[in-house]
Amino acid sequence: MPTISSAGGADPGQHRQVAESFGTDAARYDRARPRYPEALVRRIVADRPGLDVLDVGCGTGIAARQFQTAGCRVHGVEPDARMAEVARRYGTEVDIATFEDWDPAGRTFDAVVAATAWHWIDTAAGTAKAARALRPGGLLAMFWNVFQLPSDVAEAVTDVCRRALPDAPFDFSAMTKGTPDAYRPVLARAADGIRERDDFTEPEEWRFEWEWTYTRDAWLDQMPTFGAFTRVPPDQLTEVLTGVGSALDALGGSFTMHYTTAVVAARWNGTP
Repeated sequence: MPTISSAGGADPGQHRQVAESFGTDAARYDRARPRYPEALVRRIVADRPGLDVLDVGCGTGIAARQFQTAGCRVHGVEPDARMAEVARRYGTEVDIATFEDWDPAGRTFDAVVAATAWHWIDTAAGTAKAARALRPGGLLAMFWNVFQLPSDVAEAVTDVCRRALPDAPFDFSAMTKGTPDAYRPVLARAADGIRERDDFTEPEEWRFEWEWTYTRDAWLDQMPTFGAFTRVPPDQLTEVLTGVGSALDALGGSFTMHYTTAVVAARWNGTP
């Protein structure tokens, strides 16, 4: 159920509707969504605490808080006021705007990051805005968590979703068996947006492999935050969660998820 896979083929109207649906239950989103590997944060900070970081599409501030813990000063941009309110509650300053429309107002940053958000942004406009917001030598880093369910869990989730949501415009099999290669179009699009300009270094791709063990309840808490489910009617969502819960009980009540955090990064080598 990664949001990227569903966003990539959606028409613009559907794309925006999905993007705007995550704030429906912002508290759950903040509680249930996975964090990012500390190795990624350390690489971006590069042992230089005190960096000024702009978090694009910061949502509820999940990544922002990780950078703050690493000693950075973080400012967020987020179009959904409901998500921004949660981020502010936890101490992140946030401007409510789409990144394309956001005005830096002369502010510049050592790093511009986008945590599972860049696929919602117009690539050309977003890259241009990042260039305006970066200091010379500053880093633009866009990253996504890509999960791979264990095969038995993936099969069980797919079966339940197909039964409960027979008319859903998603391929549940593809969504539950995600791999970094499935995200290749999104990563390539981000890299191409950088290459279209002459003021960034050649984009690099980083990958961080890690695992997380989910209890039954933790996974059921996270599922409604995926784009495939944020607009599903409550009765159908209950049917999905009940079915998946029973399947996970039969499989032992917990499972270990493999994650790959995929990153596209480049430095701005322009002049102010």
